[in-house]
Amino acid sequence: MKGPLFYSKILLFGEYGIIKDSKGLSIPYNFYNGALKVDENPSTEAIKSNDSLKRFVTYLKDLDKDLVTFNFSELEKDVESGMYFDSSIPQGYGVGSSGALVAAIYDKYATDKITVLENLTREKLLRLKEIFSAMESFFHGKSSGLDPLNSYLSLPILINSKDNIEATGIPSQKTDGKGAVFLLDSGSVGETAPMVSIFMENMKNEGFRSMLKDQFIKHTDACVDDFLKGDIKSLFKNTKQLSKIVLNNFKPMIPAQFHELWKNGLETNDYYLKLCGSGGGGYILGFTENFDKAKEALKAHKLEVVYNF
Repeated sequence: MKGPLFYSKILLFGEYGIIKDSKGLSIPYNFYNGALKVDENPSTEAIKSNDSLKRFVTYLKDLDKDLVTFNFSELEKDVESGMYFDSSIPQGYGVGSSGALVAAIYDKYATDKITVLENLTREKLLRLKEIFSAMESFFHGKSSGLDPLNSYLSLPILINSKDNIEATGIPSQKTDGKGAVFLLDSGSVGETAPMVSIFMENMKNEGFRSMLKDQFIKHTDACVDDFLKGDIKSLFKNTKQLSKIVLNNFKPMIPAQFHELWKNGLETNDYYLKLCGSGGGGYILGFTENFDKAKEALKAHKLEVVYNF
């Protein structure tokens, strides 16, 4: 058996801010994907994934039945026969590896599920987000549910606030454009839980809280609006501010060897870096008006273009 493919995602804007009701914009990233699968001769990876699925099933049985129910006889039968999640999505890279798995399980085994084909009202989207949040909390301790939602719908999602989300369209890419959003591989894995707990600890500090509200969220919201409107000039102005704020206030989330590169981008204006997901490793997001320049400046690193301006 092989199930349908579920894609990775990229939260372009909104990391950390959405915890405190900033706007956010999340887009599917089709470069990576995963599917549920059963093989005759499973690899070590497949066996590891299958073990994890066994624990996940136990966890799902304890979820609120009013929220979501599953066809457990079917699910357990498949897991017993060695089903695993065959995925090219790197784990701990901020591109939604557990989100794609959650979407795949919901799609195949949830009873009374909300499908992608029906009219997705705001209520239905919030309901899905709530279900996915409960399911994905198995992996992260606390999940917003956005990653699986993105993966499940395979549509860009605009987060206006915690209880106001909508599927949205984004300006079409200019394939011959010089500008780009790109991923920079930090070469190390990031773990979400410790990063989020550093953030929560910082939130106890009044100075940090007002920086978040008056600067971080202000520029995050502006970036989302600029991107959706296709106002590139304003987008780069706001992204630069955001990059600066992150460098000054989110240092622990930026791997130490990238502090200089981060600063260099702000000084030369060749590129601006920002966190991709919770940071601490994995991918770093880059924005540039001239990808050739950015590539030259970052030639020691592996870059992947996500979107062209």
